[in-house]
Amino acid sequence: MRSLPYDIEFRSRARRVQGWGVGLLALSSLLWVWFGVLLLTPYDADGTSYECEARLFTDRSTANEGLGNGSWCPAERDWPELIAVLGLSVPVSVVGAVLFTSGMVSNRMSEHLAEVTRLNEAKV
Repeated sequence: MRSLPYDIEFRSRARRVQGWGVGLLALSSLLWVWFGVLLLTPYDADGTSYECEARLFTDRSTANEGLGNGSWCPAERDWPELIAVLGLSVPVSVVGAVLFTSGMVSNRMSEHLAEVTRLNEAKV
């Protein structure tokens, strides 16, 4: 069984890759939570004590007509920031899912090969 140290190292690398995938998926989840907070919570306009409605729950079109009515809210919460957070979470989650899946499959294949080898040796 000279291949045992190699198999142990292979499984260790697979678990490490799987761990990186879990970490990136957790980071992606945090970005989704941050996106939800930015989208669903009310916010204060800088320099004033006026509280602005959450972007998702606004009844009037403050993004288009707010500055004309003297409201500072449209200038305070820009959609590009929300889209940037959402856009950043997509590649992070894709890479995390690929790494997690790759590590899981590698570990499973190594376990399967070790079991098949054990069964073949027991049979002979």
